[in-house]
Amino acid sequence: MESNKLVEEMRTENVVNCLYQQPDTIFKLICFPWAGSGSIHFAKWGKSFHHSIEVSSIRLPGRESRYKEPFATNLEHVIAEISNALLPLLQDIPFAFFGHSMGSYIAYLTAQHLKQNHGLEPVHIFVSSTSAPHKKPHFYLASTTSMSEEQLHHFIINMGGTPKEILENKELLEMFLPVFKADVRMTSNYTFVKPSKALLSCDITCFSGTEDLVEMEGWEDLTSGSVDNYRLPGDHFYLIKPSNETFIINYITKCLELSHFA
Repeated sequence: MESNKLVEEMRTENVVNCLYQQPDTIFKLICFPWAGSGSIHFAKWGKSFHHSIEVSSIRLPGRESRYKEPFATNLEHVIAEISNALLPLLQDIPFAFFGHSMGSYIAYLTAQHLKQNHGLEPVHIFVSSTSAPHKKPHFYLASTTSMSEEQLHHFIINMGGTPKEILENKELLEMFLPVFKADVRMTSNYTFVKPSKALLSCDITCFSGTEDLVEMEGWEDLTSGSVDNYRLPGDHFYLIKPSNETFIINYITKCLELSHFA
């Protein structure tokens, strides 16, 4: 029994990165990163939230402590792995999901999987900079799979969000591009079938940048709860701006506090 528990804990730590653990937390916020990124950006959010909210970030194969693992090619397998890793953390405490771009897509699919297979549902899902998975193209980066490396480099520069130290360093860029392309390929190859009836009942909040090309469409089809939309100044990576990040953190905190007293 002890060995099984140890294996379960190691599996969870492998997938779920929590830099700031909160023993007395009331809520858990699980964040899902964008294509090509790791878990660190959102894991650092834990320092900015009140101690009543513990923040974790999902770590996908092929990066950070999982760099020796091959990149994921099957999104269904990724969703199952994330769900299994989260189960020990979410059984007895309210939780919410936040995802940016590709992360929004994976966050929703994970929520759907947890609801269908384990009867667990987030109290709220916060999605950012992507349309719902049943909208075409459901993932606007799909076109990058046919780009040359030079075209892809220019695309990433124009999109913003990737640190200059990566873009201006050939070795770092050569490490980053395969991760990005693998994430895009995995997501683009997945076909989502919209359920005839919404499977989720939680509220969904959509964030996007005023200059983002992505339309936040279709999320109202996927839940019987309410759906709200907020556009903040900036492009696809508007959320990196400190003022926008502060707005999002304060908004999430308020939503979770209100759900606690509902």
